[in-house]
Amino acid sequence: MLNAADLPNDIAELKALLIAATALGARKDERIERLEKLVAAFKQAAFGRKSEKVNPEQFDLALEDLETAIAQIHAEDEADTASIKRTSKTRSVNRGSLPKHLPRIDEVIEPESLICTCGGCLHCIGEDVSERLDVIPAQFRVIVTHRPKYACRACTDGVTQAPAPARLIPSGLPTEATVAHILVSKYADHLPLYRQAQIMARQGIDIDRSTLADWVGRAAYELRPVFDALIADLKRSNKLFMDETRAPVLDPGSGKTKTGYFWALARDDRPWATYGGGNAPPGVAFTYAPGRAGQYAEQILQGFTGILQVDGYAGYNRLIAPERVGP
Repeated sequence: MLNAADLPNDIAELKALLIAATALGARKDERIERLEKLVAAFKQAAFGRKSEKVNPEQFDLALEDLETAIAQIHAEDEADTASIKRTSKTRSVNRGSLPKHLPRIDEVIEPESLICTCGGCLHCIGEDVSERLDVIPAQFRVIVTHRPKYACRACTDGVTQAPAPARLIPSGLPTEATVAHILVSKYADHLPLYRQAQIMARQGIDIDRSTLADWVGRAAYELRPVFDALIADLKRSNKLFMDETRAPVLDPGSGKTKTGYFWALARDDRPWATYGGGNAPPGVAFTYAPGRAGQYAEQILQGFTGILQVDGYAGYNRLIAPERVGP
C-alpha cells in the first residue's frame, strides 16, 4: 500500500496512478461478483432441497470454474506486485508429479560464452535440472496404402498383387487406432460423439455423428469375444467381488433418461497372495442390466461356483436361496 510520501508530485503521474487504481478496483469488483455467484451455486448444491441440487458432474464443473478464478486472481496479483519485493511466504501449490514412463526430451541451455572474464575457459561443475509437462496436440493423418500390380512380359499368367489388409470397418475410412481413440474418448473421457465430430470438423474432416456411431457399433461387435473371454476367465476364479451402480441411459421415444445399472464383477487376489489366496492377475468386467434385481446378478454369475463377496444389498439373497437352480 502506498504512503503519501511515496506519491509523485507530478500531476500527470498522479492521474496515471489514479486510472490504474480505478481499473484494478473494477477488476476486483468483477472477481468478487463472479466468486459470489460460484459460492451461491456451491451452497445450493450442498444445502439446497434435493430437487434443486445439481448433479455431481455439474458440481465438478463449478469447482473447476472456482479454482480457475482463484488461480487467475493469484496470477493477476503476482503480476501487479512483480516489481515489489515480497516478504510473505510463497503460497503452496500442488504442482502435481510427472510419471517416469513419459519420454524425456532433453534441452540444454548453454551460456552465451564459455570464456571467463580472466581469459580462461569455463568448466562445467554441475547443473540445475527442471521438468515441465509438454503435450503434442492430437493430429489426424491419412494412411495411404499402395498395392503395386506386377505382371510378366514373357507370358500371360496374370497379375500378381499383395492382398488388401483386413479392416475393422470394411471399405471404411478409419484405421483401428482411430476407432480405438473414439472409443476411449467416448467411454473413458465421456466425450459424446457429436463433440468428437465437431473436433474433427475444426480440422476440415467432415464425418457426422451417425457415421461415428456406426464405427462404435461395429467395434463393439468385434470386441464382444474379448469381453466374453474376460467374463469366462473371471468365473473360473475361486473368489470374486460384485457390486452395482446406477447409470442414466436414454429412454427411446420418451425424450428422457431412465436408470440402468452397471454390474461390476472383479477379481483381486493380490492382498491374499502370500496366504495362498491365488496368483491370478486382477481383472474386472462390467455388464449392463436394466434393473437392480437379484435375477440380473444370477444371470451374470451363471456358471460361477466360487466365493462371492458383496455388500448388504438384499437383491443378492437370491443367490443363496435353497430352491435356486444352477451353480
